Amino acid sequence: MVFRKLPGVSASGMGLRLSQKFMFLLFLSGLVTLCFGALFFLPDSVRLKRIFLSKTEIQPVTVGSGSENDVREHLKRPKDQGMTSAKGEAGIKLKSQSRKPPVSYEATEVRLAGGKAQEDLNLSRSKTESASEKVTSSNHGANSDTFSYKQFRRCLFKPPLGRDNGRPADPQTNERREKVKEMMKFAWDNYKRYAWGKNELRPLTRNGHIGNMFGGLRGASIVDSLDTLYIMGLMDDYNDAKEWVKTSLDLNSNGEASLFEVNIRYVGGLLSAYYLTGEELFKNKAVELGEKLLPAFNTPTGIPRGVINLGSGTSWSWGWASAGSSILAEFGTLHLEFVHLTELSSNPVYTEKVMNIRKLLNKIEKPHGLYPNFLSPVSGNWVQHHVSIGGLGDSFYEYLIKSYLMSDKTDDDAKKMYYTALEAIEANLVQKSPGGLTYMAEWRGGILDHKMGHLACFSGGMIGIGADDGAPEKRQHYLDLAAEITHTCHESYTRSATKLGPEAFRFDSGAEAAATRLSDRYYILRPEVIESYMYMWRLTHDPKYREWGWEAVEALEQHCRVESGFSGIRDVYTTSVSHDNMQQSFFLSETLKYLYLLFSDDDLLSLEDWVFNTEAHPLPIIRNSCLQDDATQEKTVSE
Repeated sequence: MVFRKLPGVSASGMGLRLSQKFMFLLFLSGLVTLCFGALFFLPDSVRLKRIFLSKTEIQPVTVGSGSENDVREHLKRPKDQGMTSAKGEAGIKLKSQSRKPPVSYEATEVRLAGGKAQEDLNLSRSKTESASEKVTSSNHGANSDTFSYKQFRRCLFKPPLGRDNGRPADPQTNERREKVKEMMKFAWDNYKRYAWGKNELRPLTRNGHIGNMFGGLRGASIVDSLDTLYIMGLMDDYNDAKEWVKTSLDLNSNGEASLFEVNIRYVGGLLSAYYLTGEELFKNKAVELGEKLLPAFNTPTGIPRGVINLGSGTSWSWGWASAGSSILAEFGTLHLEFVHLTELSSNPVYTEKVMNIRKLLNKIEKPHGLYPNFLSPVSGNWVQHHVSIGGLGDSFYEYLIKSYLMSDKTDDDAKKMYYTALEAIEANLVQKSPGGLTYMAEWRGGILDHKMGHLACFSGGMIGIGADDGAPEKRQHYLDLAAEITHTCHESYTRSATKLGPEAFRFDSGAEAAATRLSDRYYILRPEVIESYMYMWRLTHDPKYREWGWEAVEALEQHCRVESGFSGIRDVYTTSVSHDNMQQSFFLSETLKYLYLLFSDDDLLSLEDWVFNTEAHPLPIIRNSCLQDDATQEKTVSE
């Protein structure tokens, strides 16, 4: 190679070295340009971008119902357009007037204070709420559509924790409630000792379990327990849990998560913790996590797939689901949490996603008025004609009636869907056994399978809470049906040796409310039967429901309590129990919470103000007219 001679520089080695340096720098600059071009323009460079860019510089990669770009458009909208869009464009029907608390503003303030007994219950809890209200109040004002925690509290009919933390006057009932609280403390202490930060406790081997449902998220038992610890007044434990969420709950995981499980446990748990305490930490985490779930909706129909990688946003259907279908109970159990995500973030995209699901379900044909369990997210057609009120279908129906109740009874579409579905269920699935037990059979393309799962036992409570809002002449009919189903589920408990119910029980070949297959004889600390006891107690105050709940407490203590926690058992029909070595997070979130509420007064998380998601996390009824009136009043006072 011939190098051009430069003036004043000899053709020595020094000149050659300078030329080499020049060429090397030229090559290096080209390489750097090439690398950064690849980094920012190649389609698979999202993870590399996270290394070089801060969170605020990365636009979230989210998708819409059948469109790649609709979420990006939503995120560009000013926040002050959010609430209007969510309740207008998304189709939530709001009546011109909504119920308001039948007391004055001043009386509401006095009532929310809870009286001296409530103040003396737990000073640290009062301080936490006071500090939170100051923070949220100071953030409100510039934008009238920004959620105000202070205004929300004013719109409740009753204090969340009741006038005396729901303490019952009856000494025996209070003693039973304290026993449930001790069970929670025992379960929590052992989780904290042996499995802190893991998802669940293995009480026999005294170690933690991570599992593969949560896509790398940790601390499922912590997030699931936040509201239970709080309502029970276990404030030191609640504060430990809150600190872990603050310092250790890492939402930047890159694993394969169940959209359904992450939503009901993590998003639901964080939302309820926020509404109970006012801690902004929980709201921010819930919204951040909710945003990571949005890419699951990137399908031709907007029906989300069941599995999502929280890091990359890639989603797919469960391998065992027929023909790549989505599951009714999974995509149908998002509405409550997603509507609240819109409330808190002023971003309408969450509500629009779940309203799109409802729109599609309303449009497609339903065999005999029933909703099969498998739906293609590509074609929007049913894949199989298998209908169940238990697993695969259950919480879809629950969320219809609860969506109506949570909307302050303004979501008429949800109401219509629920009662139409209930009529079809009664006509096709509700059966009476020769022994007089009412049960929910499963439907397989017109052929009845006379099996009822433990998961279906929630339906007693569901039918009960919807009894007042159907046709007036059917109110007593629905209450009777709810009581009959709850009775049947209780029978599945009493007919076992342990007095705990099996995973599924049958009504054929001479069997009644009993498991006939070895594979159905286990109990994994499930809450559904106790859930129906709690609702039926509140609706009827029939003392048998509290007695049935106490029977369950005694059975749990005798057969599921081990040295270092609580464990499921493999066979409810033998008293020589074999434990499964798993303390499920829903035992802390649901089973023990429902028992505690069963033995509490009705004003603890009053059903006038709260609905429970399918993981028993309380979410408030949305009284929009009250919130808007309070915002106007506050603005007038400030002016």
